[in-house]
Amino acid sequence: MVVCVCNAIRECQVREAARSGATTVCQAYRSVGCQAKCGQCIPFARSIIAEERAAA
Repeated sequence: MVVCVCNAIRECQVREAARSGATTVCQAYRSVGCQAKCGQCIPFARSIIAEERAAA
């Protein structure tokens, strides 16, 4: 599933970034060489990161 349409960032990429230590959306996006643009994706990306952190 696509999380960020502006940057074509997929859910699996956000999850992998969270598993690798990203604790914020900015950190997760930087890990794939992007940054949030319009901001519509931020709540969804935050929830993915929170899920991964809770599972760790």
